[in-house]
Amino acid sequence: MTDPVSHADAADLATRFPRLFAPQRWEWGNLDTQFSLDLPPEDLVSNVHVLARTDGGLVLCRNDLGWRFLPGGTREPDETVEETARRELLEEAGARLDGPLRWIGASRADHHSPEPYRPHLPFPVSYWLCAVAEVSLVAAPSNPPDGEQVVEVLTLPPAEAADWLGEYDVPMAELVRLASELALL
Repeated sequence: MTDPVSHADAADLATRFPRLFAPQRWEWGNLDTQFSLDLPPEDLVSNVHVLARTDGGLVLCRNDLGWRFLPGGTREPDETVEETARRELLEEAGARLDGPLRWIGASRADHHSPEPYRPHLPFPVSYWLCAVAEVSLVAAPSNPPDGEQVVEVLTLPPAEAADWLGEYDVPMAELVRLASELALL
């Protein structure tokens, strides 16, 4: 992965994007999280989410539960971060990774469950890596039975993508705005 972000102004960015950088509680996963511009060690990355750039803007997904999200998900045993991104993009968005992952940052997740979500995942601390990459939409989402069931894939210009995500997930909307400000989109 390449590093597009200068961290000299991290405090300023945290002030301008408070909902992204603020500590969060993810009740659904019994996690406390904190976003940072620091790249975590690869062996502690449990999840990868991609701001997937294509003609027309960013690729976005909506599942059968109404959740709006950036494509990405959980690593499988022995997968690299790039392999996870490739698989998740295809499963959730029908997208092919066409360029390198350019990381933005990651959310540190402190798990409060008695055991990891899956036995191979880092525990009790893991990271959810966020990256930007060029993609092409090549198929319908494959929707594996053990994954999210995606019912809509769309591409929107970055500002519209942030607004669309912000109706469901304000920190993800701020991530898109941060990536735009850093000229990554």
